[in-house]
Amino acid sequence: METDKKSDANILKTYLRYLKLERNYSQNTIDAYAHDIAWLMDYCDRESRKPTALQPEDLQHFAASLHEYQVGPRSQARILSGVRSFYRYLLLDGYIETDPTELLESPVLGQHLPEVLSTEEVDLLEQSIDLSKPEGQRNRAIIEMLFSCGLRVSELVNLKLSQLHLEEGFIRVLGKGSKERLVPISPRAIKELKLWFTDRVHLKIKRGEEDFVFLSKRGGHLTRTMILIIIKRQAEEAGLKKTISPHTLRHSFATALLKGGADLRAIQAMLGHESIGTTEIYTHIDTTTLREEILNHHPRNMKKP
Repeated sequence: METDKKSDANILKTYLRYLKLERNYSQNTIDAYAHDIAWLMDYCDRESRKPTALQPEDLQHFAASLHEYQVGPRSQARILSGVRSFYRYLLLDGYIETDPTELLESPVLGQHLPEVLSTEEVDLLEQSIDLSKPEGQRNRAIIEMLFSCGLRVSELVNLKLSQLHLEEGFIRVLGKGSKERLVPISPRAIKELKLWFTDRVHLKIKRGEEDFVFLSKRGGHLTRTMILIIIKRQAEEAGLKKTISPHTLRHSFATALLKGGADLRAIQAMLGHESIGTTEIYTHIDTTTLREEILNHHPRNMKKP
């Protein structure tokens, strides 16, 4: 039995190496897949089964067990997606002859429309920043970059000075899977960045951190958690009641583009989405807003005085 466990551990190790070297996934993505497969490995331990020996009915039982452990529908879907990916790899690498997850169904999820901010709310967020504080202009530049360029928070914290081409009006962004894309940068974002750079030159920057655009007061590059805290605190300062995260500004960027008439394919390129299906969530947001506009402003719906 101990040998079997070592064998399973080796399979998992080679799978994670495959995600890194062959699929070029980021460490965050690899960690998420490892978390998904951990659920499967726990199930195999409980049932004294090897993952390579599981049949479709076993995996249906595994999916049902997630519900028993009170895993929510969205998390169930995420775990099962990771398990499907794992079995596709096992098939590809010859560990199994057929994929037992082919008919494995995920729980039905309702359409989740992400929170978005209007341009006026983003302005309110920025105007609430105390520019007399050392980090004030930095935080304003961060918010403007997230909203004007639609960056992922990981892309923002890893953004380098060498990726900025401000004279030409664009930045080079290294996205998921180390895929590079060019993103236009607005004059407003350029202005906020340049104001931040006048403060940045006074920092004592740590060795090796010199090329990072956004730095802490101690001279090291910011982390994803730091950005999340900055955005949430500023939302409270601005008196915004919505649940806001760095990703909210990315959603707001895409929604503003769609409302402004941008083509869905152009938005897909700007966001760095691999599939147009991921981008199509914004058509649902726009439709919801459009319905509200019609209900509020169409003469048939307006109450007579």
